[in-house]
Amino acid sequence: MTVVSPSVTASAEAVSPAHVDAVLARAAAGERLDAAGAETLLGARGEQFDRLLELAGRLRDAGLAASGRPGVITYSRKVFVPLTTLCRDRCHYCVFVDTPGQLLKKHKPAYMSPEQVLAVVRQGQSMGCKEVLLTLGDRPEERWPEARAWLDQHGFASTIEYVAHIARLVTAETGLLAHANPGVMTAEDLRMLRPVAPSMGMMLETTSRRLYEEPGQVHFGSPDKDPAVRLEVIEAAGRERVPFTTGILVGIGETVRDRAESLVAIREVHERHPVGGQGHVQEVIVQNFRAKPRTAMQGAPDAELLEYVAAVAVARLVMGPRMRIQVPPNLSDATEFGLLVRAGADDWGGVSPLTADHVNPERPWPHLDDLARMTAELGFELRERLTAQPEFVLNAEPWIDPALRPAVAALADPATGLAAPSSAARSSQRYAPDRESRTSVTNGLVGDATRPETTGAGGAGDRTGSRSARRLAEAAAADPLALDDAEWLALLEATGDDLDALAATADDLRRYTVGEAVTLVVNRNLTSTGLRAVSSDDPATFTLDDAGAIAADAWDLGASELCVQGLLPAGKDPSGYLDIARAVKAAAPGIHLHAYRPQDVRDLAHRSGLGLEGALVAMREAGVDTVPGTGVKILSERVRGLVAPADLEIDRWVEAITAAHRAGFRSTSVIFYGHVETAAERIAHLRQLRAIQDETGGFSEFVPIPLPGPAGGVPLVPGRTPLDEHRAMVAVSRLLLSGSIPHVQIPWTRVGRDAAAVLLQSGGDDLGGTLLDGRVKPEAGIEFGQELPVADATAMVARLFRPFRLRTTTYGQVGPR
Repeated sequence: MTVVSPSVTASAEAVSPAHVDAVLARAAAGERLDAAGAETLLGARGEQFDRLLELAGRLRDAGLAASGRPGVITYSRKVFVPLTTLCRDRCHYCVFVDTPGQLLKKHKPAYMSPEQVLAVVRQGQSMGCKEVLLTLGDRPEERWPEARAWLDQHGFASTIEYVAHIARLVTAETGLLAHANPGVMTAEDLRMLRPVAPSMGMMLETTSRRLYEEPGQVHFGSPDKDPAVRLEVIEAAGRERVPFTTGILVGIGETVRDRAESLVAIREVHERHPVGGQGHVQEVIVQNFRAKPRTAMQGAPDAELLEYVAAVAVARLVMGPRMRIQVPPNLSDATEFGLLVRAGADDWGGVSPLTADHVNPERPWPHLDDLARMTAELGFELRERLTAQPEFVLNAEPWIDPALRPAVAALADPATGLAAPSSAARSSQRYAPDRESRTSVTNGLVGDATRPETTGAGGAGDRTGSRSARRLAEAAAADPLALDDAEWLALLEATGDDLDALAATADDLRRYTVGEAVTLVVNRNLTSTGLRAVSSDDPATFTLDDAGAIAADAWDLGASELCVQGLLPAGKDPSGYLDIARAVKAAAPGIHLHAYRPQDVRDLAHRSGLGLEGALVAMREAGVDTVPGTGVKILSERVRGLVAPADLEIDRWVEAITAAHRAGFRSTSVIFYGHVETAAERIAHLRQLRAIQDETGGFSEFVPIPLPGPAGGVPLVPGRTPLDEHRAMVAVSRLLLSGSIPHVQIPWTRVGRDAAAVLLQSGGDDLGGTLLDGRVKPEAGIEFGQELPVADATAMVARLFRPFRLRTTTYGQVGPR
């Protein structure tokens, strides 16, 4: 199938600078833009582009002042729930949807069950989320018999009816508010959803009929992408008084004229349905196309930056000062935020501290603290809103269904209509059922029909039976803090069918929180113990000049990270730690330096006389970016004394890692298991890591590392295979740390590639690093001889039918060099 390139704007007729000037002048005078004028301004470049942005920014500022929140950019703290990935459409840029065959290969249900939804939502609730974004494919039952069968089996006439059921359940059980985004809806659908969702949405995308009707174009063969049908949905939402989100998608093959007409069409529908002078479109999203692998458009270029920014600015001018113009922050590089804000954007949309962007899995959300900082650097304050924009919350009577007004009011600041600062705590107190009632509610709901109940013996099954083991795992997925130590031990010691149920539940939790993507960082190791003043014949040693050459070589090979750790020799000047960092950054300024375990930091602090805080400051100044949270086996003095007496004492390790986090360093976290530790000590270790994370928020990932060797370490359960030992450890780690430490890394160097693939289906989402040996002093790394080339990792993940993406050390998007 041929897909037309989205880069069609170059073929548009050139517009004279004088004409652009004239349209800019009319817009500055307050004249209403028609499609022709909008088309003209979409082509502005150079000095005229700057004037366009200035005009759009002024208009946005005036609107914010008129709304009573000058200088405020908003966002919604949300949980993203992909209720089903089945769809009847065939959009050429989409990786969200699955076929029934793909679902089977992924061991993925046709629809998320209520238990699965509530498990994710409750974790989001504990992290302060107020919005539950229900996103799904369009009417899958009209294409796929499997979807129709699932709905029939569970008593729902349609997918929309199931959406309404879930939205009602979410608010009743947690107090959070649903934003329904189920695609094309009829007026009857809108009426069904209005009492359970205070806002709804559907992207118009474009009014281009060519993209819908012409073979090879992005919407051909997708009945729900008929522009006339989508405009009628927005029209019906106005008649039904639904606060509605819509927008355009930039760069999918539309012309500049198409963009202009799409924006004007949204404005016209919005203005046809005012209530008290207020139209129903609450926000217009201007979203940039990002090519995705495994799609027909995977080779198409992303939306060109200046074209995208111009579309944002023109959207502001077309829609006026009081409309919220939203730009998704994960679809742009942070360096581009300034342009988007200059262009008149005033809303970042929904951002989740818990769940991935399941529609754009290759684009992680920015951390909310980082988003607040970057917004402040641009001269604005970041404020949280609800899923319904403040104007609709403050004027609730015509817009919010009476059944929902108490729930909306419980989360809103009555003065501003934004999210109330203390609403998370109030919501938790008011709506979180106690443990007994939660279990009874969950068990009475629809289960996952794709996984039949099984019976088995061994581990948790000996005490509670297989059905109870599954429910125990589901309870853990809903609230990790609800289980006591005995229940966690039962899960950690599960075997047979119980272990299968545990691993499946953990993997579902992984799927519906951090998402389907498997990540990898391109990196190289360097063991700092090998530093010498002069060169030697020992291939594991290196000089400072070598350190710089190693860093430069790694960068040239595509690495984004250099990991350095290990105690310097006792007689070596402790300034060597800092000298290595300086040498690395001097030779490869762009490389991320992930360096020095708590024990190494303590050594620098003690022998240099800097003290712990001084050592951390010196490391930052020398170029260290993040620190490894290694150098500890189990957070137990009993275990340390038996297997690693030379390791840092546990309380000193905790003090050092906590100090590093407070100094602004993020870190990994680990467990080395299979030694002499008990199951209870493993659980205590995980709980303590979670407690540190609650205090500092500094852990990026958790790595469960088994004792090396063919036996795979000492098993907790006699006779349990090494692979099953690892499955249990990974699954329990995912469940117990969920909502706290987001990523679970599979140490492929310890378990092997085949086992790593299995563990990625037990709750894991990351493969660590490529561990390049490099061409300079390759044996100077602690894991010399073990490499995972990107091509090999990509092939491994492809066999799991999951997307693969390269990441930064802190799980961000790898940017252009």
